[in-house]
Amino acid sequence: MAKKSVGTIQTGAKRLTKAIKMVKSPKTGAYTFVEAIMAPENVNDFLKKK
Repeated sequence: MAKKSVGTIQTGAKRLTKAIKMVKSPKTGAYTFVEAIMAPENVNDFLKKK
């Protein structure tokens, strides 16, 4: 499973990170991308869970 974290977004006083994860569909076998914007501390947890 490929995964990567892309850039940081700053809005006011909050610092956010956009994480993109490539997930394989169990039905078709095709890959889809799951994106989420979160605090930098939560990125590793997001990338580790399936």
